[in-house]
Amino acid sequence: MALGFNRKAADGDVPSTESNSPPPAFGNGQEGYYDGFGADAEKGVGQTGSGGRKMSRIDKPVSKSISGMGGVTDDDATDPSITIGKQMELEAGNAIKYRTCSWRKTAALLFSEYICLAIMSFPYSYSVLGLVPGLILTVVVAGLVLYTSLVVWEFCLRHPEVKDVCDIGQMLFWNQRWAWWATAVMFLLNNTFIQGFHCLVGSKYLNTISNGGLCTVGFSAIMAVISFFCSLPRTFGTLAKLAAVSAFFTFVSVLLATIFAGIEDHPGGTAPYQWPALGKPTVLVIPAKGTTFVAGMNAFMNISYTFIGQITIPSFIAEMKEPKDFPKALWAVTIAEVILFSLVGGIIYGYTGTNYNTAPAFGSLGNEVYKKVSFSFMIPTLIFLGVLYASVSARFVFFRLYAGTRHMGNNTVAGWAGWAAILAVTWVFAFIIAEVIPFFSDLLSLMSSLFDSFFGFIFWGVAYLRMRRADYGPGFYKTRGIRGWVGAIVNVLCIMIGLLFLSAGTYASVESIVQGYESASFGGPFSCASNGL
Repeated sequence: MALGFNRKAADGDVPSTESNSPPPAFGNGQEGYYDGFGADAEKGVGQTGSGGRKMSRIDKPVSKSISGMGGVTDDDATDPSITIGKQMELEAGNAIKYRTCSWRKTAALLFSEYICLAIMSFPYSYSVLGLVPGLILTVVVAGLVLYTSLVVWEFCLRHPEVKDVCDIGQMLFWNQRWAWWATAVMFLLNNTFIQGFHCLVGSKYLNTISNGGLCTVGFSAIMAVISFFCSLPRTFGTLAKLAAVSAFFTFVSVLLATIFAGIEDHPGGTAPYQWPALGKPTVLVIPAKGTTFVAGMNAFMNISYTFIGQITIPSFIAEMKEPKDFPKALWAVTIAEVILFSLVGGIIYGYTGTNYNTAPAFGSLGNEVYKKVSFSFMIPTLIFLGVLYASVSARFVFFRLYAGTRHMGNNTVAGWAGWAAILAVTWVFAFIIAEVIPFFSDLLSLMSSLFDSFFGFIFWGVAYLRMRRADYGPGFYKTRGIRGWVGAIVNVLCIMIGLLFLSAGTYASVESIVQGYESASFGGPFSCASNGL
């Protein structure tokens, strides 16, 4: 049965009703439709009497789907084998099938990506921004990321052959090959630095729980090796089971930390600002007088970076059986995010105050047992989130190296050896990055400013404008009435927000690195010194 719409959908609307009208020829530009969207959609009446909406491609395919079909064509006609149904048919006989994820499995992947250690940076962000502005920004950023994620989803519906954000990058910028390479470099660097971050935080946990029982380099190496083996499953369908476990333990961890913050006698803090050096905890409703731009911007970016994860969405959708169901997973995780982030950030900040706040907030707990118990439940996430980004990177490389070969869909020695080798390389680089760079957290903020500006906002503002232009022509914002103007303005603002991250965010990150050097607060590379909380 074909998928339709009740009406010309507003920006970000979710596909709803079904139509019995047969799908038209699959093309691109002004004449193209996503598999299942009827050609009579613009007339507003399908064979069932329900309205529909044309879903035009912005350009012809630039790459093959995971199944190996749907490459670049010489004319405007798109190979119908790139449709989702055909992709699933082509891999039906394979030992390894990729389009196996239900929306529930995809929701588990999203929960594991977003419900993570970064939640414990919210109390610190609220301590800098003030509780009220912090909570407002949490809701605003969540809404923006929800909207842009729906734009990503719509783009993937129109172009079911895309495997990852790099394919989208090339299509957005008029099929220029440099755009693919630039996106690929940012994509791999972003993911590898996140892997490195989890090696670093893993060593921090192991040092905390063991009171510095081993050289920090050794702890980082242990995290990298464990994460490598956990990365070996080749499909998101398999990883989704681990993702559900990861998200559950994260929830338990932050719930325990929140409860412990409320029932303990006093907060903790880090030397020399440990209880009771700074008196009773102070809670700020608005930012303290004299808060610098660098401090405020970094706190805002901490909130933003926790929500920004659109870089993985095309990869997840590429393995869904029913991509039209993706909004179910997206709405579920967004609602949970806003509730959990706000409650955990607000409550822990309320009990620990600005005086004794640390990031992650486990260090704000004054009771050593409470700190170690709550931090310990975070260990599955410390491993799995790095695993998830390693898998996304490995897919990107693997699908290019083995495209069209039997190694893609079958259990061959060469296929598994190649997959393991790619993963090993990513984890070796992640380990080196974690140990070599003494100002890792600030560098991660810098990388996020440079890359999340594109993957969080700029790409999807451009995607919206190009999709609407393909549907309604160059003057789409005029012909669609108020919706056209509102949609155009909102997405131009998204692009401008991305540019703000790229400029002001980069400045704040660089300035923080400079200040760290001036205060001699950075350690050396490959240091054995404990980095525990």
